[in-house]
Amino acid sequence: MKLLALHSSPIPIHGISGRNSIEKSIFFSGCSLGIPANKRCTDARKSSASLDFRVRAVGSVGSSQKTANVNEPDKIKTDKDVVFVAGATGRVGSRTVRELLKLGFQVRAGVRSAQRAQTLVESVRQMKLDDSSGSKPVEKLEIIECDLENQGGIGAAIGNASIVICCIGASEKEVFDITGPYRIDYKATENLINAATVAKVDHFILVSSLGTNKIGFPAAILNLFWGVLIWKRKAEEALMASGLPYTIVRPGGMERPTDAFKETHNLTLSPDDTLFGGLVSNLQVAELMACMAKNTRLSYCKVVEAIAETTAPLTPMEELLAKIPSKRELPPEPPIPAPKPEDVVVQSEASKPRPLSPYSMYDDLKPPTSPTPTPSSSLDLQEKEQAKFTPQKHQPLSPYTVYADMKPPTSPMPSLPKY
Repeated sequence: MKLLALHSSPIPIHGISGRNSIEKSIFFSGCSLGIPANKRCTDARKSSASLDFRVRAVGSVGSSQKTANVNEPDKIKTDKDVVFVAGATGRVGSRTVRELLKLGFQVRAGVRSAQRAQTLVESVRQMKLDDSSGSKPVEKLEIIECDLENQGGIGAAIGNASIVICCIGASEKEVFDITGPYRIDYKATENLINAATVAKVDHFILVSSLGTNKIGFPAAILNLFWGVLIWKRKAEEALMASGLPYTIVRPGGMERPTDAFKETHNLTLSPDDTLFGGLVSNLQVAELMACMAKNTRLSYCKVVEAIAETTAPLTPMEELLAKIPSKRELPPEPPIPAPKPEDVVVQSEASKPRPLSPYSMYDDLKPPTSPTPTPSSSLDLQEKEQAKFTPQKHQPLSPYTVYADMKPPTSPMPSLPKY
């Protein structure tokens, strides 16, 4: 067997076996894991040559290993960039994982069997993002083995995720399993809600179905499948009663539309108990939930019914969400704490910006700058005003006025004769 490399360092992947209730952990790493032959997966030969993994037992639930410590949610600090997706190998769940990775989230993908996650991991490896950091989407993906019908390991599976997205549902292929909708759509979802409440996650997004709270078509038709909408409604009520900030998505029929459905049909959102039917693609629902995870305040405590129509205008999802009323009053945003004095980093000499000119070292050789004119005082202003009204002396036109004493004497005036 080879190793499923998802991270540069070992990542604990917790799982619960439904038969013997013994908790195990899967480690995906960049190096080979040597394990005893009796611990090897019996289906390893059936795995593809390009993607394999190994399992190593860490301990039971009651042991003092790391697994036991992870089960204490009050000691785990949630990370706002981490999302746990239940049902990550399903049609909606797998697309939701990829859409979350496109938005920069780290995803803990909850699956029943890591063998079934091979297709998901390969699809993530083929993703190409416009990310200047150079990180690969697969480096932000963790595969978590978790059985939601067993409450013991759900808290460890959620880990440090701040947002939980539930995409699970009873298999439509198992039509003869009369307990499927009750076990999966209600009890398993309720177990996840309870674990998320204990973990104090910031937001819970649940995929339900159109018509869960209606009588008549299409609810009557869908409830022929062992009351699936009845149990989905019970799960909705459990989420709303939990006290968690939530968003419930009720999509229309998703069986027939392909991913190309969005090219001809634009998404529309309506308040709860508004629509009676309609179609929407799995990809459109996945994009919607990724948008909700990015804008939790915009989707705070809302029940949204989603379909796609050819006549609907192409509208950003944020605008569509803003029109849906909330079931609770939105709490005020927490104030931004002021930085502590010890957290203020003094700019060191090495971190100061370098001058662009190479001649900055010759600052002392620059020519002196022109003196700055000093503003006139009030006394000077008064003298200038008086000078405007002082009569000026007439300046002589001749340049020889300085030689006035050197001029010849003037001729005497003749006197009048006497008679």
